[in-house]
Amino acid sequence: MPQEGGVREAGTQRTRQVLLAAAAQTFVEQGVNAPMRAIAGRAQVGLGTVYRHFPNRAELVIAVYRHQIDECVDLAVELADSPDPRSALSRWADAFVEFLVTKHGLGAALQSEDASLHTLHSLMLDKLVPACGLLIDAAVARGQLDPSVKAYVLMRAIGNLCIVGPGYEREDARSMVARLLAGCWLGACLSNRQPACGTVIIHAG
Repeated sequence: MPQEGGVREAGTQRTRQVLLAAAAQTFVEQGVNAPMRAIAGRAQVGLGTVYRHFPNRAELVIAVYRHQIDECVDLAVELADSPDPRSALSRWADAFVEFLVTKHGLGAALQSEDASLHTLHSLMLDKLVPACGLLIDAAVARGQLDPSVKAYVLMRAIGNLCIVGPGYEREDARSMVARLLAGCWLGACLSNRQPACGTVIIHAG
């Protein structure tokens, strides 16, 4: 009987891996809001099997992308002691952009108010926001970053800029995020006696 249980568990794990592979491929083609039936069809299982393993879409999305999320966290920890916090935060932002833009529809999903995606929001908040915060704190401590910049707000802004589509592709997102970060560095707008970031100059008529 114990051996039978082990065989059943192994079969369950194989089915789960097939579903994850099918979901990953489907998300690349159709985005994270792809019909669950499309994933079931690719995995050659019934829709009920998908929901037995992943009761809602957010759990499936998280399972597919958890490894990459963990990689983003590990990178932040690795970069946190960098002697150049500015470059460290820029490098991490590049990795986060790459994660979002190569996961078609994920940027939009992170901005969604869909209750089924709350688990996804929670994972990002619990893991990636503190990771980003490590690098922000280091840059602020070195006097390189505006201390009013907060991890959650910065990541929301990056997420918005990473919603790609026709006429706005991967490289456009990377370029705009670089511009966003450029405005966050202290002294970024002070060269050549230019007004500070956010200053509005009103010229007399």
